[in-house]
Amino acid sequence: MLGICRGRRKFLAASLSLLCIPAITWIYLFAGSFEDGKPVSLSPLESQAHSPRYTASSQRERESLEVRMREVEEENRALRRQLSLAQGRAPAHRRGNHSKTYSMEEGTGDSENLRAGIVAGNSSECGQQPVVEKCETIHVAIVCAGYNASRDVVTLVKSVLFHRRNPLHFHLIADSIAEQILATLFQTWMVPAVRVDFYNADELKSEVSWIPNKHYSGIYGLMKLVLTKTLPANLERVIVLDTDITFATDIAELWAVFHKFKGQQVLGLVENQSDWYLGNLWKNHRPWPALGRGYNTGVILLLLDKLRKMKWEQMWRLTAERELMGMLSTSLADQDIFNAVIKQNPFLVYQLPCFWNVQLSDHTRSEQCYRDVSDLKVIHWNSPKKLRVKNKHVEFFRNLYLTFLEYDGNLLRRELFGCPSEADVNSENLQKQLSELDEDDLCYEFRRERFTVHRTHLYFLHYEYEPVADNTDVTLVAQLSMDRLQMLEAICKHWEGPISLALYLSDAEAQQFLRYAQGSEVLMSRHNVGYHIVYKEGQFYPVNLLRNVAMTHISTPYMFLSDIDFLPMYGLYEYLRKSVIQLDLANTKKALIVPAFETLRYRLSFPKSKAELLSMLDMGTLFTFRYHVWTKGHAPTNFAKWRTATTPYRVEWEADFEPYVVVRRDCPEYDRRFVGFGWNKVAHIMELDAQEYEFTVLPNAYMIHMPHAPSFDITKFRSNKQYRICLKTLKEEFQQDMSRRYGFAALKYLTAEKNS
Repeated sequence: MLGICRGRRKFLAASLSLLCIPAITWIYLFAGSFEDGKPVSLSPLESQAHSPRYTASSQRERESLEVRMREVEEENRALRRQLSLAQGRAPAHRRGNHSKTYSMEEGTGDSENLRAGIVAGNSSECGQQPVVEKCETIHVAIVCAGYNASRDVVTLVKSVLFHRRNPLHFHLIADSIAEQILATLFQTWMVPAVRVDFYNADELKSEVSWIPNKHYSGIYGLMKLVLTKTLPANLERVIVLDTDITFATDIAELWAVFHKFKGQQVLGLVENQSDWYLGNLWKNHRPWPALGRGYNTGVILLLLDKLRKMKWEQMWRLTAERELMGMLSTSLADQDIFNAVIKQNPFLVYQLPCFWNVQLSDHTRSEQCYRDVSDLKVIHWNSPKKLRVKNKHVEFFRNLYLTFLEYDGNLLRRELFGCPSEADVNSENLQKQLSELDEDDLCYEFRRERFTVHRTHLYFLHYEYEPVADNTDVTLVAQLSMDRLQMLEAICKHWEGPISLALYLSDAEAQQFLRYAQGSEVLMSRHNVGYHIVYKEGQFYPVNLLRNVAMTHISTPYMFLSDIDFLPMYGLYEYLRKSVIQLDLANTKKALIVPAFETLRYRLSFPKSKAELLSMLDMGTLFTFRYHVWTKGHAPTNFAKWRTATTPYRVEWEADFEPYVVVRRDCPEYDRRFVGFGWNKVAHIMELDAQEYEFTVLPNAYMIHMPHAPSFDITKFRSNKQYRICLKTLKEEFQQDMSRRYGFAALKYLTAEKNS
């Protein structure tokens, strides 16, 4: 009925337009063709040039009228085209100075159900369609726990942001893991007109932990039941989404459906598209009670204010207690309890058209929901198999999902024009810092990089860490991009302790890395490796930002600051833990140096002892690191002394010194002004020295640099004169900053630089 009414209204409006506009136009033209009460011929066949009434003014009027005629004809053609468009699409109208977005429900899937009016009040009269104010905030609630669910939320959010035209307020019910990940992500994403609030899911466990649940979502799959208590008391309505949802349309269209609720309807749900609640999937299958096929809770519209007045908490608890006496546990988490409540109170539900939750689990009838995939609005991967489900259009669904999975999230940082955004302190500070830079400065891009906020996804893969009892644990810290991915397995074989890695990747590369890691037995067997994705932005490799990200998110009191193209010696992890105790690193400011060597051979029989390494040095298989191109970087390590040393020895700082060190986790961060190639480690070691760290070389430790193709940044450094000039400028500015911070003690760095 709703579709018929819309069609008639559109047809009548367009037909009247087609009839009335030409008539009015020709009346206007006809009236305009009289002058002094006498008709003026408009026929081009009549020669008006010989008429005494023909003047230049008349000619201009005639040309103006002809232009107007052509405009009217074009408008008529446009109206005809509009009439031929699909009737399901609604135009945006502007009334007065107040703009509104009209949201129509397109599709064919549930048309028969809607016409039959299965749920009381779900049929609609021809009348004004539901509207969403242009700048009205749409509230979305999502329950999220753990590392994998956090990744899923990002894809869901991308699909929502891609289509949205309204401000959004996300309410995330999250455990401590998901909150850390998503709080950092949204803070660094900096999407305008998006607000995020977190609610501690761990504090809600007691509300639902008494309900036995067999569903793979565990206890978190029951937390939608307590949203009326969890969300702010002044929040009247909210869209609740599962993490495995993908939007194919503007979420404002779904928000507009709230206006259709009537009477006591407080829940908007799509009918379940499997036979689960009919109880005929297999012998002795006994589901929870449901109304007909039941409803799926992957997408829910909740009228929170009315639910609270109805005492929803008491309603669902009494129902759950009663049903659990016979059912013993839930099979589909909150969905079973929602359906049991609806069975007893069918007036609570407004049935949404099925295209708002196309379910792709096994045994679903989702293919009967639509005639064409373009009708769909929300896709729900509600199966443990996720993208491996069987469906005749699964390739289309998978490609749509992958589009958002690999979509560049930086492109979603777009303003909503005409909608004022809440003041964001971080954004305002960033704009202030950028405004103070001189865009005519030849080194502007270098200076700007220091303030660039890179979207960051912490703990991209599952992470577990158990602290060691003696508080001596050491994390290996490194950073990498896609071209160094092949080093990960080798490092994991050489270093059994915890690792913190910052990976500089695009969204598409992040998914390639995910597939690579999940296909590696070595990487999947290691749960103490934290992978932190820093998404690509700008033209420079932000090497020191990456190091800082990896340093900040370690779980141990000490860290070994390395690079991804070095392999630590076998047993280095345990050796460093013993050295931490021996050299009292907990109570002294020391930087323990691990001597660095290199090989030019892609295939190397890795030395298993210091004696074997010395033999390879003598044979020319190994060299001290950068011996051929940058001796100063590691010369202060004093490799000649190291050859015979049996106890740790102290060395002094020298200009351009850049060793790899073990330090406490409270050491200073790397300076972000240095990007790409050059001086990034040198500046950090200089600051350690300025803070009076003592450099101590470990006599039985070593690491070996493996050969690889030159990085893009070192190539740019060598070939671009301006790059080298700007690096020199940044060095000088850094040294001036050091003088201001450390006073007289920093003068030696200026002297050393001049003498080097």
